[in-house]
Amino acid sequence: MTTNPIPEPDTKDWTWVLAERCPECGFTAADIEGPAIGGVVRDLTPRWVSALARPGARERPAPTTWSTLEYGAHVRDVLLIFDGRLELLLTQDDPQFENWDQDATALADRYDLQDPAVVATSLAAAADVIAARFDGVAADQWDRAGTRSNGSQFTVLTLGQYFLHDVVHHLHDVDA
Repeated sequence: MTTNPIPEPDTKDWTWVLAERCPECGFTAADIEGPAIGGVVRDLTPRWVSALARPGARERPAPTTWSTLEYGAHVRDVLLIFDGRLELLLTQDDPQFENWDQDATALADRYDLQDPAVVATSLAAAADVIAARFDGVAADQWDRAGTRSNGSQFTVLTLGQYFLHDVVHHLHDVDA
């Protein structure tokens, strides 16, 4: 079994996307209103499922750039992680989010060896769950706050906007 070269870890603090348009993918997080988040997730999901069904989904465009499969597995995990964070925001006062090392997860879970069809199915299921949870946010809950392990603070609204950028940005990465 061959191991793909390891991409450079992403060490950027992407919280700036909450205030600025992303020059790479064009997404402007601040344009998304809270009650729209669930619908946006549902709108993006078929694009991920289609991308993962492509014949070349396992192929990397460059040795240290993730394949569509690897990005899809990452986005599936983003959906799961952020659903857990959203649940904390909705059920606890000022929760602290555990650190998630996305690069370590990609290696440990061998994103590169997963089945694209299984990833597509699990991504779609995770998208349904988080979309429903965002749909259930009450008007007085959008400002509930929590803190990420690096000290960045999020409200329910900004967590949703930040999370959506990740999903959109990686669609851009895989040309979907």
